[in-house]
Amino acid sequence: MNQVRLGRSELEVSRIALGTWELSGDWGPTDAAASIATIRHAVDQGVNFFDTAQAYGFGASERLLGEALRGRSRDELIIATKGGLRRSGPDVVRDGRAKQIVSGVDESLRALATDYIDLYHVHWPDPTTPFEETAAALAEVVADGKVRHVGVSNFDSAQVVDFSAFLPVETVQPPYHLFQRDIERELLPYCVAHDIGVLVYGPLAHGLMGGDLRSGAQFADSDWRSTSSIFQGQDFERNLAVVAELGELARREHITLAQLAIAWTLANPAVQVAIVGMGSPHHVDAAIAASDVELDTTTMTQVDGILRGAVEVILPGPGAGTA
Repeated sequence: MNQVRLGRSELEVSRIALGTWELSGDWGPTDAAASIATIRHAVDQGVNFFDTAQAYGFGASERLLGEALRGRSRDELIIATKGGLRRSGPDVVRDGRAKQIVSGVDESLRALATDYIDLYHVHWPDPTTPFEETAAALAEVVADGKVRHVGVSNFDSAQVVDFSAFLPVETVQPPYHLFQRDIERELLPYCVAHDIGVLVYGPLAHGLMGGDLRSGAQFADSDWRSTSSIFQGQDFERNLAVVAELGELARREHITLAQLAIAWTLANPAVQVAIVGMGSPHHVDAAIAASDVELDTTTMTQVDGILRGAVEVILPGPGAGTA
């Protein structure tokens, strides 16, 4: 599939990155063998970009990704992971302290079974640790050759500016989908102006745009959506009605609902990459096909009209989700 330059990092990456949060157990039970087969199929089909995080099962997702990529040519793969979260009893908390960053990088390297990480993101901003300390730790691991490029995840534009005073931010990883568009106001324009690469997560709105959710949907107890207000009650029902309308539009365009969601995300010129969770080789093929879909102005206008009836879907931070 076609590749794109990821901002000032100059990494050449596929426009679809395979996301591995769903492989951590946070979305319910997983099938390791099926996940490994899916990842290997993605490589075979030209996907070279893989996104994970230390906090996705605290090593579970990274280990599975490392196993799936074993034996593949390392210099042809771009592996991104994230750090700066840790367990505190039953909770997940933000921790940008230098010792947490440095130890986290080492743990990720072991889990991924690799000598270096292509792109390392601070998972969430830590309000209790100065950005200067976090940035200095990241500069250290870059100097040591453990990390090639540094970015941030879930930061707003002001936080990107503040962090960049100590270490230039090369990429950002925010949530972005049809039901959450707040980054269009400030973050995306800032990234365009400063040549910062943008890889967005959640293009399928955490399952809403997958096409399988129905009224009264039940989630496994281990699935974070089982306790999220986003997927319960009147707001959920209202958004399902919006999804049904978007599904009709997708059918008129001769694409699937999921492909409409991914193509819409990539239609924004500020976005280089969409991170997509994939549970089967079929999902891989569908996501790759979506990256080639071009939505015309009329279709984009119709999408905006349908979304006027939507309720914004914002993922909670650590403690209720670790995207």
